[in-house]
Amino acid sequence: MSIDFEELDYQETELGELSLRRRGILSLGGMEVYEIQLGGAFLMSSLFTEVEVALADLALAELDSGAPDVVVGGLGLGYTACAALRNPAVQSLVVIEALPSVIDWHRQGLVPLGAQLTADARCRFVHGDFFALANSNALDPDNPGKKFHAILLDIDHSPRNLLHSHHRSFYGVDGLRQLALHLHPGGVFAMWSDDPPDEEFLTALDGAFAECRAHIVTFHNPLAECDFASTVYVARAALSR
Repeated sequence: MSIDFEELDYQETELGELSLRRRGILSLGGMEVYEIQLGGAFLMSSLFTEVEVALADLALAELDSGAPDVVVGGLGLGYTACAALRNPAVQSLVVIEALPSVIDWHRQGLVPLGAQLTADARCRFVHGDFFALANSNALDPDNPGKKFHAILLDIDHSPRNLLHSHHRSFYGVDGLRQLALHLHPGGVFAMWSDDPPDEEFLTALDGAFAECRAHIVTFHNPLAECDFASTVYVARAALSR
């Protein structure tokens, strides 16, 4: 007898109830889909990964560096991290994740991309609060003061729809200027948002970076039989400070 739904893990966290689920969607021929729920809301689904991949692709396409060091804020199901590692030029990838259970899912092979990420010597998981680390002198706690060529962020739903209120200050110009200090000159910050482009946030990005723009990325939802859209913000640091 086939199992159409299975909860692979459940944890109580400071951000709410965390659940990893696997389901077969009969209307899509039994396609196996992995989902993360946090605080009763869907955080990520393996059915929709186009924007997570675009986050890495759009950011890395902006780089001039031949061997970039990259940070991803938010591990999730791993699609942004894997997209970054598909670029053979990437020298190192640090993935910062606040929820240790999510890291464990990958190390234990509970999610489809876990084995791929853990087997890649360029990739390292860091258990930590991305926003607190961004506001410190060590985005990578093992390498204080190290600068990066690209920082990719996929944690909050949008600059206004936050998983936790203490993230709010990050999205202002001062928080973004602090983040920019972790980038090499000409480095790139890119961020996913589930909302349309936000003019107030673009103004904050403009105050912290030399240039910025918002990309609208569309993807098809086969369950609703229509297209949806998300936003990827891409900002570049000044070439000199």
